[in-house]
Amino acid sequence: MTTRQLLADERAELIALLHTLSDDEWTAPSLCAGWQVRDIVGHLLYDTMTLLSYAGVAARQGFSPDRTNRYLVERARSLSIAELLQGFENAAGTITRLAPAVGLADLLVHQQDIRRPLGRERKIAPERLRAVLDRPDPFARPWRYTRGLRFVATDIDYARGSGPEVRGTGEALALAVVGRPIVLDELDGDGVPELRRRFLGA
Repeated sequence: MTTRQLLADERAELIALLHTLSDDEWTAPSLCAGWQVRDIVGHLLYDTMTLLSYAGVAARQGFSPDRTNRYLVERARSLSIAELLQGFENAAGTITRLAPAVGLADLLVHQQDIRRPLGRERKIAPERLRAVLDRPDPFARPWRYTRGLRFVATDIDYARGSGPEVRGTGEALALAVVGRPIVLDELDGDGVPELRRRFLGA
């Protein structure tokens, strides 16, 4: 299965979830500090932009991923929930067509950023998890967490890196390598204390 198909499947699952959310769930906190569920969707609307438009925004924000993300989320806060959903559902996918692996990693993690606080559990397809673990979102600077450690999934066929081990489900590892501390207590292995220290340092 191609990365583009994995991305399309992940996106379809998120759209299906969003259609089931209540107004209270749309405004509930996500795993991203300071962002509600609706802000996650607002962030994902970057994919409705042309590459040139996105580059222009990034340039005005000093090419800082964090500042660019904050700007786009702030801009999307003027939209209603219906407009957010329609915008995301009808997104042209301009940017993620050019970088589907980055789009998949961003989308999978952000879907869990929404689902976990809402208690909306799901079983993620192993091939999607492996693809994201092999190529986590580079804008999240995963090397801050992964260098010198070996990550081993307990529910799918995946192991990568060398050094003290960090073991957990594929989903927990996918969130850990991009800095989601909520999964620390779900992980085992000699590498977990070092990973926890890195989280605190970040």
